[in-house]
Amino acid sequence: MTDRRNFIKQTGLLSMAGIIGANQIASAEKPSKLYAPTRSKWADGSRLVVSATMLFEAGGQPDNAPSPFPPNMKPGFKDLPAATWYEYGYKEGIPRMLDNWDKLGIKVTTHMVGSAVLKNPALAKEIVDRGHEASGHGMTWKDEYDMSYDEEKKFIKDGLDAIKKVTGQTAIGYNANFLRRSENTLKILQELGCIYHIDDLGRDEPFIIKVNQKDFAVVPYTVRNNDLGMIELRNFSPDQYITQIKMEFDQLYEEAATRRRQLSLTFHDRVSGTPQMVKAATELIKYMQKHPGVAFKRKDEIAEMTLKDPTSLHEQSYI
Repeated sequence: MTDRRNFIKQTGLLSMAGIIGANQIASAEKPSKLYAPTRSKWADGSRLVVSATMLFEAGGQPDNAPSPFPPNMKPGFKDLPAATWYEYGYKEGIPRMLDNWDKLGIKVTTHMVGSAVLKNPALAKEIVDRGHEASGHGMTWKDEYDMSYDEEKKFIKDGLDAIKKVTGQTAIGYNANFLRRSENTLKILQELGCIYHIDDLGRDEPFIIKVNQKDFAVVPYTVRNNDLGMIELRNFSPDQYITQIKMEFDQLYEEAATRRRQLSLTFHDRVSGTPQMVKAATELIKYMQKHPGVAFKRKDEIAEMTLKDPTSLHEQSYI
C-alpha cells in the first residue's frame, strides 16, 4: 500500500517546482489570453458553492497503516497504538462531526470504504439517515491503478454494494485510493451507474467529459485543502488551518462575482473529528455562511446540476 503521508508531502514539493518553472516561463514570454476566464454562473443562482467531504475510512485500514507514529516497527509486529488512532475516527470523530453538521445546517458527501462500512454498519446508516451522501471509496484501502479491468470492476462494485446493503443508498460518485485511478476506472464507474468522480485537481469548478460516449461529471478535489496534509503532515495549528482556508474562500468568493467557482474541503474521520478541529470547522463555516450567495452542496447535487446545465464546461472525451 502506498504511503498517503509521503504522497501529500511529495505533491507539495512538486507544486513548488511547478511554480518556479511557471515564473521562469512567464518572464520569457508575453502574456497569453488563451486561458482567459469566461463569464459563467451556477444554474441555481448560487454565487459560490462549497463542497465538503467527510471520509469514512477508519476501521477499514490494513495493519500498520500510516499514522502519526514513526514507521519504525519491526517486521511481523502490529502497531497497536496506531490502530487506536484510527478507532478514534468512528468512535468519536464521525459522531462529533455529524452533530456539528446538524448544528450548522449543512449536508456533506461521505466517501465510504466498503470494509469500514461493514465493520460499523450502524454508523454508516446514521450518516445517510441524517441526510448526507454516501459515495464510493473502494472496498478496501488497496491501490487500484494497477488492477486488471475485471479485478478493478469487482473491487469498485464490492464497495458500492456494501454501501447499498448497509445504508440503502445507491452511491453514484467515486473517490479512488490516493486519487490514483486506472485507465479503466471511469469506464467502469459509468458502467456501474455512477455519474461523477472527484479524482481531478485541474479546476476550481465542476465540468463534463465523455466516458463511453456519455456525459460524465467531474467534481474536482484539492490537495491544498486536505486536513490530513495540513494538520498531520505540515503540523498546522487550528489557527493556521483556519487562516489558509479563509484565504482560499475569500479569493474564490471574489472570483465568483463573474465565474462559476467551487471551494472543496476535506475532513478525515480521525483528523477533523477532534474537538479542536470541529471547533475550527465551525468557525470557518459560520464565516462562509455570512457571505451572500454561498451554498453548501453534496457532490451528487453538484454533479447532477452540472450535467443538466447547458453552460457547463466540457472537456476532452475519455473513451
